[in-house]
Amino acid sequence: MDQDAAFLQHLGRDHRKYAVVAEHYNAVGASLCATLKHFLGPEWDEDLAMHWTAAYQVIARIVVESAETSSETSPDWWDADVLSVERRTMDLTLLTVRPRRAYYFRPGQFISMEIPQRPKMWRYFSPANAPRADGSIDLHVQQIDGGQVSPSVVRSLKAGDAVKLGAPVGERLTRRDDDVRDLLMVAGGTGLAPLLAVLEQIDNEWNRTRTAPRVQLLHGVRMPWHLYERPRLQELAQTRPWFDYTEVVSDDASYPGTRGKAGTIAAQQDLHGRTAMVCGGPQMVAHTLERLAAAGVDTEHIKYEHFYYAAVDEHTATAGPALTRSGDNK
Repeated sequence: MDQDAAFLQHLGRDHRKYAVVAEHYNAVGASLCATLKHFLGPEWDEDLAMHWTAAYQVIARIVVESAETSSETSPDWWDADVLSVERRTMDLTLLTVRPRRAYYFRPGQFISMEIPQRPKMWRYFSPANAPRADGSIDLHVQQIDGGQVSPSVVRSLKAGDAVKLGAPVGERLTRRDDDVRDLLMVAGGTGLAPLLAVLEQIDNEWNRTRTAPRVQLLHGVRMPWHLYERPRLQELAQTRPWFDYTEVVSDDASYPGTRGKAGTIAAQQDLHGRTAMVCGGPQMVAHTLERLAAAGVDTEHIKYEHFYYAAVDEHTATAGPALTRSGDNK
């Protein structure tokens, strides 16, 4: 119940960027009831209508109250400038933006963005860095075939453009500062981005205190040229005694390194005393959750975004609708 309320509060804060106000929820509620009446036919009776109305009133109240409260301390959105656009592979771009006013987020969170080429089409992305003194934010954007937004980001967005950012969301892939528990990070494709932000958080702590938890990162991709952060991660593994990096390629039979699905390889690691962080597409996440649970990892120690993936039980995991890190939900 607490997670449901937190999600509704997020919706209320997030809907502000669409200029949604309290009066709009009356129309939404009326449309919902009319739709239910149409499809349920004679089953739509007075008692059922009363229960649905009561439920919607609770939902609308939480959403509206959250929007009103957040409006007192934060803007509806943040204007940001595009500092650089780097086409890293055929279908992947590394983007750096800087908000024009203070923007606070935690490593591992997500932010929504609207680009000028696609107004009103907000999409979620993951900052790939911990907060910086200059306020800049790195985003990894993979082009999705048929997508409405990601092709424009990859092909058309350029330095000097202005974008809009929504408030940061998500807590499951964050960690407390100076948390000493060891980590197993499992990334699929651009699901690497939020885990890079957490890595940077840990590296900042190590540079300050010379202590850090043990971290192993598995980056799973289909083809080896999708290992777009290989030089950076290899250098980190060579210079940081607490960090290990493993590349996992699934679809190239000629690849001489580790081959297979990232979740299968993750389940073969030393999992004792570790927290697992998993991020990627829905099928990859579901498979990894299933393999880790089957290997005996307590679900309490498997972190992934509950907003976007169905919860894993001790035997199986089924992916729900995914928030795509590359920027397109369809």
